[in-house]
Amino acid sequence: MDKGALVSSDQSGGGVHGVAGGSSFSGLRAYGRALAQTPARLAQRAFAATAPGEEMSRVRARSGADMARALRWPDLVGLGLGGMVGAGVFVTTGRATRLYAGPAVVVSYVIAGLCALLSAFCYTEFAVDMPVAGGAFSYLRVTFGEFAAFLTGANLVMEYVFSNAAVARSFTAYLGTAVGVDAPSKWRIVVPGLPKGFNEVDLVAVGVILLITLCICYSTKDSSAVNMALTAVHVAFILFIIVMGFWRGDAGNLTRPADPEHSPGGFFPHGAAGVFNGAAMVYLSYIGYDAVSTMAEEVELPVRDIPVGVSGSVVLVTLLYCLMAASMSMLLPYDAIDTEAPFSGAFKNSSGWGWVSNVIGIGASIGILTSLMVAMLGQARYLCVIGRSGVMPAWLARVDPRTSTPVNASTFLGVFTAALALFTELDILLNLVCIGTLFVFYMVAIAVVYRRYVAAADDGERRGRGALPTLAFLLAFSLAALCFTLVWKLAPDGGACRLGLLVACGAVAVATVGAFQALVPQAHVPELWGVPGMPWVPAASVFLNVFLLGSLDRPSYVRFGFFTAAAVLVYVLYSVHASYDAEEGAAAIAKVQDEDGKV
Repeated sequence: MDKGALVSSDQSGGGVHGVAGGSSFSGLRAYGRALAQTPARLAQRAFAATAPGEEMSRVRARSGADMARALRWPDLVGLGLGGMVGAGVFVTTGRATRLYAGPAVVVSYVIAGLCALLSAFCYTEFAVDMPVAGGAFSYLRVTFGEFAAFLTGANLVMEYVFSNAAVARSFTAYLGTAVGVDAPSKWRIVVPGLPKGFNEVDLVAVGVILLITLCICYSTKDSSAVNMALTAVHVAFILFIIVMGFWRGDAGNLTRPADPEHSPGGFFPHGAAGVFNGAAMVYLSYIGYDAVSTMAEEVELPVRDIPVGVSGSVVLVTLLYCLMAASMSMLLPYDAIDTEAPFSGAFKNSSGWGWVSNVIGIGASIGILTSLMVAMLGQARYLCVIGRSGVMPAWLARVDPRTSTPVNASTFLGVFTAALALFTELDILLNLVCIGTLFVFYMVAIAVVYRRYVAAADDGERRGRGALPTLAFLLAFSLAALCFTLVWKLAPDGGACRLGLLVACGAVAVATVGAFQALVPQAHVPELWGVPGMPWVPAASVFLNVFLLGSLDRPSYVRFGFFTAAAVLVYVLYSVHASYDAEEGAAAIAKVQDEDGKV
């Protein structure tokens, strides 16, 4: 065997599968033997967790060149703003106000912002301690092993692709609003003979996706600069809308409905239940900060830049959302708000102010561009690190030495997304539930707790200590949160029984956290940055995400189930064997290097 070739094949980034000669996929007979060994390989690989140091060294080396560390905290704040403040907030705010919270939607945004901050803390602890591009995939891989990471990563990438395709198609509609054109009918080409929903070709959406793909392949720093400029313009449009709302609005609309006979009055027309239901809806407007964590490998000083960048963007977005909600509630009584176009609808009905709706269309179009750019940056880095891990082709992990970007992953996902956006009329719009993302938020929150209280695999005799009580706590607390959610959703409103059950479930959840904190010591304390208030902060994040997952509609779970089943099939038929080959090859390399060292 050529030992030099064996070692160089792994370090070149092009051959984690080639290291072992592609043994599982070298032919039908070899693949048949691999399938026969599936149970044994699943037992060996499914729960195999890598050490953080290994994830940042040997695994990262499979990409070849390093990603350039060119981002600082202002870049991360800009990326967080661009990723969160998209076009969906215009619709989400109107729906939450009209259907649930009324003028108290401002309080709903404060609650949702606080909950998003709790979840952001969980991401930040991992990103500072392990600054790699894989985000939640890498965090779950070092905590719960390969299979859990693959399932969540696969669902997250699929959700990104489908939602990006839908958002790109909605760009055509918002751009039409900005220039006064009926975009869906004028700017799309109808193809006869194709089934409905697949028969409108949207070349504008394809052009936008391909242009952003070229940008993110060229340079991450330049992409950040473009995002910063677009985000600044978008925020300026939002501030303009806020100022117009306060100027043209009436403070009396904060307590006075348009139809007092059929709509309750006051700042809290639907009480606390309406505020919390509104918070559950508007929380989806915060989805996007998780993509910032995937940029950790390209940050100059992670311990300084990541906490400020992630948390700072959530705080700024919360402030913008609260001001938007307050200005909209002053423009119109809550029961007169158009749920589909709350801001533009308010100005269209005002004599001489119809032009403001065109301005809103321009701002929404820019918001779509920024949210698309951040999402496509994030999805490419997820796929790049999934390729590094060996569960997907190593070609996807390659980082171009000239641009220091994951060119292959970016190009593959860009072309795939563009192909979907070309024909498919997807109704998974930005303001709808992204179940895959919420599921990953839940998984990251429990992973932070598990990692803090369970001794790591490389901790000698203490290895695995604390695992059983920690898993028991996570299960018991999740069940308490689920019971609270089911009572909230299914029990009749206004009854003393419902209130008693909610209080009981909440008390059990609080008691469970308190008992766990008192009885189980932490096995690991982060050296650089850690989630404050452990385990209360991640527990609150777990509770929130269980509550939100329990509020999703049936189609969301059907879609999630379909994606998960497809991911399990891919893992069993391909990924576990590719991962097995990659690790066998890495072990062979380590053995050769050890023998050479002894010589």
